Amino acid sequence: MFNKRSNTVNKEIASTSAPAMPKPPFTMNKKDTPANTAASIPASPSPRIILGGGGTGGHIFPAISIANEIKNRYPDAEILFVGAKNRMEMEKVPDAGYRIIGLPVVGFDRKNPWKNLSLPFKLHKSLSIAKKTLKTFRPDAVIGVGGYASAPILKAATKRKIPTLIQEQNSHAGLTNKLLAKKAIKICVAYEGMEQFFPQDKIILTGNPIRSNLTCSKEKRQEAGNHFKLDPLKKTILIIGGSLGARTINESIQNSLNTIRESEIQFIWQTGKQYYREITRQIPATKNLYITEFISRMDLAFSIADLTISRAGAGSISEFCNLGKAVILVPSPNVAEDHQTKNAQALVRKKAALMIPDNEAPKRLIPESLQTVRNDTLLHELQTNIRQMALPNAAAKIVDEMEKMLHPRKKNNTTNQQ
Repeated sequence: MFNKRSNTVNKEIASTSAPAMPKPPFTMNKKDTPANTAASIPASPSPRIILGGGGTGGHIFPAISIANEIKNRYPDAEILFVGAKNRMEMEKVPDAGYRIIGLPVVGFDRKNPWKNLSLPFKLHKSLSIAKKTLKTFRPDAVIGVGGYASAPILKAATKRKIPTLIQEQNSHAGLTNKLLAKKAIKICVAYEGMEQFFPQDKIILTGNPIRSNLTCSKEKRQEAGNHFKLDPLKKTILIIGGSLGARTINESIQNSLNTIRESEIQFIWQTGKQYYREITRQIPATKNLYITEFISRMDLAFSIADLTISRAGAGSISEFCNLGKAVILVPSPNVAEDHQTKNAQALVRKKAALMIPDNEAPKRLIPESLQTVRNDTLLHELQTNIRQMALPNAAAKIVDEMEKMLHPRKKNNTTNQQ
C-alpha cells in the first residue's frame, strides 16, 4: 500500500482513505537520454500525476479542475497534490477527494522582513520532502499551478528528469513560474503575449480551468432566490473579495450601508472567513442584503447576479469570461508585481469590464456599482464583450498537452499517417 512505502511522506498526507498499490511508473526506452525523458512511453494506461501549488483559490481550484479532467479520462489514475502547510489547499483539496502533502515552504514576507530569516531552512526542508515524495510516489509527470508551494516539487522533479508542465493563470507571470519555465516542457497560459516571460516554443494558449459546476440559467435564478432569500425578479449585485476576503471591498460596503439599504437593488456579500465574525457582529442582515462567510453554491450566486464586484484574480476573471458576467474589478494591491491590475487592464482595454483602483474604492465602489447595474445598455455591452474573451474547456486542453508530453511518439506516428 502507498501509505507503507514511506513513513515520512505518509505523515504529510491528508487523506480519508489509503490509496491502492501503485502501478509501475512510465518506463524509459534504452535509447532515451535524460534530456529526452519526456519521450518515454507509459507502461500503464493510467498515469501517476502530481499537482503542485496553491496558496489561494486562484491556484487551487484550477488544479482541482485539472485533476478532475485527468480522472475523467483515466479513472484509475493516481493523483497527489503538493501544497503549503497551513494554507487553504490543505482543506480544499481533501474536500475535493484528493490526497495532499503539505510542505513547510513559505513566501517572501515584504511587510515583515525579519520573518524571512527562516525562509532558507524551510525551503531546504521542503525540497527534502519533495525529493522523498517523488521517490515514493514515482510520478509520470508533475504539473505546477503557481504559487511558492509549487517551487520545491517542480524543482525536484526537473532534477530527476520527470516531465513538468506549468500552468500560468495571470497576464503577468509569477516569479515562481518564471524561474521554473526554463526546465518545463510545456507552459499553458491564459493570455496572449506571454512570450515576454516564457520561451515562445513552449507556450500553449489554453485559458484557465474553472469549476465544472459553474453554470447559469433562468431556472437557477429562481432557485437562487430561494437559496439566498432574495427576489429573483429584482436586480442583484454579487460582492466577492476572494476566498479569504478583501478588506477594502468590505470597508467600501460598510461605508455605504445606508445607501445600500435605501436602494431597490439586492446584494449578496461574501465577506471572507477572516472578516465574517467582525462584520456580522456590527451589521445585521437586511431584506436586500445577504451576508455570508463563503459561497459554496457559486452557480446560484452567478445565476442571480446582474453585476459582480470582485478582485482581479486570474481564476475569477476566467469564470466571468466563460459565464459572460458583467463585472467591476478592484485589483488587490497586495500581490506580486501588481499582476491583478494587469489582469484587469486586459479586460478594460476591450471594454469587457470596469475597474476601480483599490485606494478609490471606499468612495466610488457602491455609487458606481448602483449606477452600472441600473444601466441595461452598459450591462449588455459588458456581458457581450467579456464573453468574447472566454477560452472554454481549458482543463481538457491542459490535459491534452499533458498527454502529448507523455506520448510524443504516439502523436508523431499519427501525424506521419495523415
